[in-house]
Amino acid sequence: MVFIIDSERIGKFINAQYGIAGDHSAVQICSWTKKALRGQGVCYKQKFYGVDCHRCAQMSPAFAWCHESCIHCWRPAEWMTKLSFDRVDDPDYIIQETVKERRKLVGGIGGAADVNKRFFRETLNRFPSHWAISLSGEPTIYPKICGLVEELRKYKEVKSIFIVTNGQEPDRIEEMASKGCLPTQLYVSVIAPNEKEFKKLNKSVNPDGWKRLVKTLNMLGSLDCRSVIRLTVIKGVNDRPEAIKQFAKLFEKSKADFIEVKAYMYLGLSRKRLKKENMPFNDYIEEFSEKLAGVTPSYHIEDKDSRSRIVLFKRNGSNVDNIIRSPVGK
Repeated sequence: MVFIIDSERIGKFINAQYGIAGDHSAVQICSWTKKALRGQGVCYKQKFYGVDCHRCAQMSPAFAWCHESCIHCWRPAEWMTKLSFDRVDDPDYIIQETVKERRKLVGGIGGAADVNKRFFRETLNRFPSHWAISLSGEPTIYPKICGLVEELRKYKEVKSIFIVTNGQEPDRIEEMASKGCLPTQLYVSVIAPNEKEFKKLNKSVNPDGWKRLVKTLNMLGSLDCRSVIRLTVIKGVNDRPEAIKQFAKLFEKSKADFIEVKAYMYLGLSRKRLKKENMPFNDYIEEFSEKLAGVTPSYHIEDKDSRSRIVLFKRNGSNVDNIIRSPVGK
């Protein structure tokens, strides 16, 4: 295969244990999937939302394409320079290649002495029940993202589909809403409380990047899917008292179903941009969350997971069940 990005960059992704699925998609085995297989705990998404951690396909249909170079991103943002595709793979091809590459990557774990044999057989042989379309890059750049969701819905074993977006393609989200192909749960990542800091922290290639993000946030309450704002707290960077108030205003207006307040983790290439001191411990995240709760009257703290250093907020009066029951709608 002749890839549409250079071989040196492809080699870096492969060395980072990515499975390349076609021309612009990739899959990777999350550390929590590995832990789940070995009885060492599960991802907070299993605790909060009931997803099957050991049967998760963490993938992206645009693994090296992104509008932003966020300072906290531990993924290889420096390797991402494109915003469009020279060739576009079809959704069904991406799904089959993802499953094939995922099976290759997970195969070696079966030899571990402490692996749960039943879980491993399910992971290896059954179709992934949870699709986390969030691995690397920005998935909404993929022009057939609507078709990818629709194709995944055809598989009876698929229980949940999550998409994580940076909010830079609000028109694509509107298209998905109008065509009825939204995922089970749509995440919007946030690290900046205002436009000035957005330009400094997110470094979007779009001059109107902040307006795009705000437009995406403001449509969350009207979407026919579960919606989540993921706020990554970077100690000493976006945690000032004034920033907390500004975040609260954004979140209140969004009417998202959930807010996740999560600690920045000092991992990967983010270590070239930030310091270890910028990584908050769990106590700090819980303290920050209490302060945010105090100025966000429409939300309450619903759950916590200390191992992942994350606090879950839920909108007051929401009839959205925390645990996923169906891949379609709320």
